[in-house]
Amino acid sequence: MYNYRNYIHVIVFVIIVMVSFNIEHNPFQVESQATFSPVEVAKGEDPLYQEIEEKSERYNEEPEDAYIDRVWKKIPGRNGRQVDIAASYERMKKAGEFDEDLLVYQPIPPKVSLNDLGPAPIYRGHPDKQMVSFLINVSWGTEYIPDILNTLKEQKVKATFFIEGKWAKENVEYVKMIKEQGHTIGNHAYNHPDMARLGRAEIEKQIKDTNEVLHAITGEDPKWFAPPSGSYSDEVVKVADELHMNTILWSVDTIDWKNPTVDVMMNRVIGKLHPGATILMHPTASVAKGLPSLITEIKARDYKIGSIDKLLSETR
Repeated sequence: MYNYRNYIHVIVFVIIVMVSFNIEHNPFQVESQATFSPVEVAKGEDPLYQEIEEKSERYNEEPEDAYIDRVWKKIPGRNGRQVDIAASYERMKKAGEFDEDLLVYQPIPPKVSLNDLGPAPIYRGHPDKQMVSFLINVSWGTEYIPDILNTLKEQKVKATFFIEGKWAKENVEYVKMIKEQGHTIGNHAYNHPDMARLGRAEIEKQIKDTNEVLHAITGEDPKWFAPPSGSYSDEVVKVADELHMNTILWSVDTIDWKNPTVDVMMNRVIGKLHPGATILMHPTASVAKGLPSLITEIKARDYKIGSIDKLLSETR
């Protein structure tokens, strides 16, 4: 019996020794910290991948901070861009050759945005942004709103409607319609006063009362304020800023309130068109009739048309 137990002990000992010295696993071997898959190695050695790496620098651009211009006041910043080499390679590898139209970029945000600047009006978007924005000030011209909305919908264009508080109370359904169609709604004071002549308390009341009406209808607080007739003072801009709103003016005027012909209005706008343009208009017969042609002409010049939110964003 004693010999039998010794025999068992020897067998167990031999098994333990064999497991401990398994040649396929050496517990004293230090493994490499960096591992590279065959796919990654092949990608890095691909001449196309290397070409994208080499050429990427010429396409990279630094971001531009927002700033206050001496003439144009607040100017929004603009994202920089950096080539995403791996993503660009994935788009190009099927064709097997470099194509700059297939480059993929990662945005680089600026360090200073509009919200970091002090109170100042905004007249235009970034001068290198190939986009314009329609600013439609509404305190009269109700009968033209349906035609304007229909045109914008058909043309897939989003505009910004600056709405007077008094008009909004009397035309709730139109305000809802504007909101439902995805347009931006801004504040155009309560009853179209000359804001530059008002004291601080009345300035605040004009903006706040309108915000309350618009919030009650749309459920949102406006971020943009357009003073009636473009009349403002430093105090107007400061009060709007304290209410977390930017004061918006314009760089191109349709002069539609003079009831120009469509051709005259078109020539005026197209002749002054520029990157980052803000185009002022009202619900008038000239705009209702000429808007389809105006949109077509602007798009033909390779401009995108977007709301004030899009125009003043840092996206390229």
